[in-house]
Amino acid sequence: MKLKVLTVFGGVSSEHDVSLVSARAVINNIPRDKYEVYMLGITKDGLSYLYSGDPDSIPGGKWLEDPSRLKRCIISPDRGHHGILIVDSGEVIRIDVVFPVLHGKNGEDGTMQGLLEIAGIPYVGCKTAASAVCMDKALTNAMCDYHNIPQAKWKALTKREYDADPDKAVESVISCLSFPVFVKPANAGSSVGIKKATDAASLAEACGFAFDYDTKIVLEEGVVGAEVECAVLGNGEPVASVLGEIVPCNDFYDYEAKYIDDNTDLYVPARLSAEKTEEVRREAVRAYRALGCTGMARIDFFVRESDGRVMLNEPNTIPGFTSISMYPKLFEASGVSFAELTDRLITLALEN
Repeated sequence: MKLKVLTVFGGVSSEHDVSLVSARAVINNIPRDKYEVYMLGITKDGLSYLYSGDPDSIPGGKWLEDPSRLKRCIISPDRGHHGILIVDSGEVIRIDVVFPVLHGKNGEDGTMQGLLEIAGIPYVGCKTAASAVCMDKALTNAMCDYHNIPQAKWKALTKREYDADPDKAVESVISCLSFPVFVKPANAGSSVGIKKATDAASLAEACGFAFDYDTKIVLEEGVVGAEVECAVLGNGEPVASVLGEIVPCNDFYDYEAKYIDDNTDLYVPARLSAEKTEEVRREAVRAYRALGCTGMARIDFFVRESDGRVMLNEPNTIPGFTSISMYPKLFEASGVSFAELTDRLITLALEN
């Protein structure tokens, strides 16, 4: 009998649209000879629907256009249900494993993982605590400092601290960080809400912009060097992929460079020496373990130009699965096809 896999996509997140594109790729690459695939979409307003249409209609929100393909539903927290509850009929569909394809808040931050833990349903990816820590850049940086994982100098600010005295807050950043400074919402992915500051005026502007997305922001000293990414897969014995290198078309690898502008250059494998490549791969696995990751994560690094030091940029516990996303590309370059990758991830979820 085939295992029932529920893919969950969309969500109340600034990365909703990216999730739709990732979901199509994941759904189309789950081996149908082993798994029966169900699709649950969450609208930008937080409404959940069991979707029975064509996966190719998911990107752009087209999946919502045919009511005959939609049933209002919820993931039931009742372990007796172990699956989804159809709202109108009361029908329960038992699910063996969930594959969340939810980027950003309300999906990648431990909230969905917590619901699935309560429901007793295995799921792909990191557990609740690791998801929460990796989503919050301040928590990530603090944890990495504790484990002596090299990274850029950083500082966190809350909106309350900033609003109490913006000038003093800006001065406190300048006193401990050198320009350029990258200002980021603490809990947003895909480079949403990020700006580069080069002086006090642009720093204040960047803080105001980042606070539009979160009540806590992280400020990081700029690092000049190669941007490289490593896909990691596994539970107790994680394995690292070959490396990819990003050369952004913009000033930095922002949302537009990731998903809109196709002029960003991607190099797989990364243009590093064999020795430096192995160092980054070792550091990726070390960071993965230090942060408590299981299942999957993409771990991003800088290789500093001045001295070759490998420095953590950030982890991503539900990395992109679009046609240009690095996670599936890196494992494909490592000899693991997309279909095999989804199969392995589901197997890891059941083992975990």
